[in-house]
Amino acid sequence: MWSPAYVSISELFRQLSPLKSGDPIRLVCELYKVFREETRSEETLDDFYFWGELLISDFDDVDKNLVDADKLFSNLQELKNIMDNYDFLDQEQEEAIRQFFQNFSIEKRTELKAKFISLWDKLGDIYRHYRRNLTELGIAYEGMMYRNVMEQLDTDRLRYDRYVFVGFNVLNRVETRFFQLLQDAGKAMFYWDYDVFYTRLPLEQKPPYTHEAGEFILRNLKLFPNQLPETSFDVLRKPKNVRFISASTENAQARYLPQWIRGNEELRTPSSFKDTAVVLCNESLLLPVLHSIPAEVKNVNITMGFPLAQTPVYSFINALVELQTTGYHAGTGRYIYETVITLLKHPYNRQLSPNAETLEKQLTRDNRFYPLPSELKQDAFLEQVFTPQNGIAALCSYLTELLREVAVLYRQEKDVEDIFNQLYRESLFKSYTLVNRLLSLIETGELSGVRTDTLKRLLNRLLTSANIPFHGEPAIGMQVMGVLETRNLDFRNLIMLSLNEGQLPKAGGDSSFIPYNLRKAFAMTTIEHKNAVYAYYFYRLIQRAENVTLLYNISSDGLNRGEMSRFMLQFLVESPHNISLEYLEAGQSPQQALEIEIHKTPEMLQQMFDAYDIHRRPKAFFSPSALNAYLDCRLKFYYRYVAGLKALDEVSAEIDSALFGTIFHRSAELVYNELTTNGREIRKEDLEQLLKDDVRLQAYVDNAFKEKFFHVPLTEQPEYNGTQLIHSKVIASYLRQLLRNDLQYAPFRMEGMEQDVREMMEIDTPQGKLALQIGGTIDRLDSKGDTLRIVDYKTGGHSFKLSNAMYGVNTQMLVYLIALCDANPNVYPGGVSYLTAKMTEASPTESGLLALLANGHLPSDMCVADEDTRMEMEQFAERYARAVAAPADSVNAKKLMPKDDAQPTPAQFEKLRKEILEQTENVLKRLYKGDIQAVPTIYTEEGKAGQQKSCMYCRYKAVCGNQDLHGVVVDEEITERKLGISKKKKAAKKGAENPEATAFENNPAVSETKPDEPKTSGVKKGKSKKTSDEPEESWFIGEIK
Repeated sequence: MWSPAYVSISELFRQLSPLKSGDPIRLVCELYKVFREETRSEETLDDFYFWGELLISDFDDVDKNLVDADKLFSNLQELKNIMDNYDFLDQEQEEAIRQFFQNFSIEKRTELKAKFISLWDKLGDIYRHYRRNLTELGIAYEGMMYRNVMEQLDTDRLRYDRYVFVGFNVLNRVETRFFQLLQDAGKAMFYWDYDVFYTRLPLEQKPPYTHEAGEFILRNLKLFPNQLPETSFDVLRKPKNVRFISASTENAQARYLPQWIRGNEELRTPSSFKDTAVVLCNESLLLPVLHSIPAEVKNVNITMGFPLAQTPVYSFINALVELQTTGYHAGTGRYIYETVITLLKHPYNRQLSPNAETLEKQLTRDNRFYPLPSELKQDAFLEQVFTPQNGIAALCSYLTELLREVAVLYRQEKDVEDIFNQLYRESLFKSYTLVNRLLSLIETGELSGVRTDTLKRLLNRLLTSANIPFHGEPAIGMQVMGVLETRNLDFRNLIMLSLNEGQLPKAGGDSSFIPYNLRKAFAMTTIEHKNAVYAYYFYRLIQRAENVTLLYNISSDGLNRGEMSRFMLQFLVESPHNISLEYLEAGQSPQQALEIEIHKTPEMLQQMFDAYDIHRRPKAFFSPSALNAYLDCRLKFYYRYVAGLKALDEVSAEIDSALFGTIFHRSAELVYNELTTNGREIRKEDLEQLLKDDVRLQAYVDNAFKEKFFHVPLTEQPEYNGTQLIHSKVIASYLRQLLRNDLQYAPFRMEGMEQDVREMMEIDTPQGKLALQIGGTIDRLDSKGDTLRIVDYKTGGHSFKLSNAMYGVNTQMLVYLIALCDANPNVYPGGVSYLTAKMTEASPTESGLLALLANGHLPSDMCVADEDTRMEMEQFAERYARAVAAPADSVNAKKLMPKDDAQPTPAQFEKLRKEILEQTENVLKRLYKGDIQAVPTIYTEEGKAGQQKSCMYCRYKAVCGNQDLHGVVVDEEITERKLGISKKKKAAKKGAENPEATAFENNPAVSETKPDEPKTSGVKKGKSKKTSDEPEESWFIGEIK
């Protein structure tokens, strides 16, 4: 049975040429050799490579259009002088050259213009030399191959007797000449597809004009007459259903697809889908479209190819390259956590390494953001992955070996018929081929001199430009394609997505060394050619369609200005059809908020009961932090201390306030551990000597960082980044301030550090009596004479407020005092004092330092020449808090406490003690009755506008969704009435330096009124952002009148 041979024009020229198509990378390398010889330039291949590709593109265009390269690349001065002798130029081309020299003055030279002229003068020599070298090698770029065929073509020796050319539009000069030779030999037939709407009819208008879509077809029809009569090409004016729909986003267009299919009367039978096409002007919409195709579409044929950049193998290669380049510090021999974790989380790694997941958790738990290769090599595959590579050849070999390991996974797969399995197999093979090609070019010396970053860019360009073909049956099913794939195809039902200006036609022209006016003068490809091609694609595609739906995005985003394509606007003006203008709007289906109910089940209440029962858990205690959490918000307490909800661990190079405090605490502990090595006495001379030794002080801080932040042995030297170094210096300055304060108090005796204190309580619960402990861990306990001092280091902005304490909030220091006094009958309370160094506005020197750091000029030891700046850094907001226990009339106690601090009498302190314990007991009773509602506490502060709700910084906001609930207000007035603070004394304190300070007046007549207790319902009622069932997605179409 006879059948014609089908070939593309490029395949036909390859068959006719003795030269082979050259590898694109090798072509650039060969051009680089010629460039070095002709210009004597010392430019590296790294710098040359990407503009070398541009130069080959220009040479390609020169050859495809049979341009006289000697005349084009002649000296610009000569070109200007002999312009009049170019008798082959028409009037428009002559005007283009005149325009070029009018804009480009040879006489007025700038440095950039001089560089261009010097390169231009050499381009002719480079072009000729390059073509000679490629001919000797037997390879060519496409344009050179085309030109070579035309120079040697003998039509009598062609393989076939008849050549039928179908579906062409814009012809370059090589193609035009080729057609003419075959036509003259009687071997050519031509079939042009067009419509009189954009060819003949515009010429009959008054005034006549040439339609953009028909510009090149008209030329072709004159030179090569069509085999079919013109009457076959008057179809665009026939009745059509045309809709223009605007959408708010790109993805909204894809998600409208199911509704379009179900609402189309033509698509009621499976066989009708073969006459239906979804055309993507923006090919990145492929995945959203594939996920949006409804179940009733049984068969889909995808002709545009799947981007390799959207496959797992691409992300795997990318992660490996990042790991071995930017992710590895050769100087320290360490990897960066981010690049390591990206690989450990990759699905290929999870399947090939049994230890990948465990290693990831271990690194996260230990905060190892600069791990050593030896830590990561926990099995054979991970050893292969985390072996540092040196040089581009080693890197390419490393990639090919790991891709072979991945290939084992697909050989083990059973479900080979799955479409994505086939895609990923082919993407793996394609990627391996590309990397292996680079490796062979490196080994042969073509790419041996390039830098690693150039190889990265080159590899990324190769991978991102590659597509994997889908295997489908074009004769059945709905067609999904790009604009270029629609050539010569017709559909009854057509929907085009993302038909925006910038997508059709594509924005911008290709870069070139040949200026636009010279391109136009020598009849080379210009931006007008490309726009005319896209116009033809658009009009030809819709000319035979009966149902046409065109969607475009109206949102402005980056280069996308939210405009419909110029072709849509042109069709709207010229079209004889009634076009429906509509807009796409998401169906308004507000999510119904559900109440989160935490039921008081026996299991839940028993869980809460057991949490602090000392008989079941002897070491458990109810800390002031837990009490704070409950009073801030009862639901927050449940989430944190009962349900155990917490954010996932993550490795961070940042130091938050909690971690900052932890490092400072450990630094202080290390200091005093050493000072008390030979006894508990802290002497002035020891502190003075330590304050003079900055190196020793910094060593304490460094050791604390190693333990609490870097999680490395003390013998290992961690690598600080700029922010961490600043934190380190600030903690050292806090430490110096602590030592200065202690120097004024010395000598004193260190009684203990990190010492636990407990207060026993027994409360009634629905489950019976519960014995529990309240208390915490004292940072430091020291003594001097008859004064016992509790020191709690504070690096935050806390202050002591009786109003908060009376509600049980921030009672840490008072609980310590109470527990200490109850455990030691001979110890009496002295008071509570917070000594803080308030942070002031940044001084000019401080601002200068911050600017210096922001610009990356950070001295390695933070020593700067400006002495004022050094002092400012040392005085960076040092503060700490302390609590004092001593007889009320103790001279030492009076010396220790500023005038404005709370100094109650023993009777007043006993009253305060009872209030706090009673408040704590009431809280615990409410808790064990199951009162865990979302009732956030609102704090007011005298002298400051507004209120601060505990929701503001709550880590459970996203889970709760209750930020709009009203809460309990903590107010100064209630506290003053409760404790009997006289208005007279309060008034006397106005204007004092510490507005928060309070005094006590013995007033036994004061009422024992307690704050109103919130009602308990046993369930937590609130709003959740989650819904019980997802509403079906719908889109409303509105018509624009």
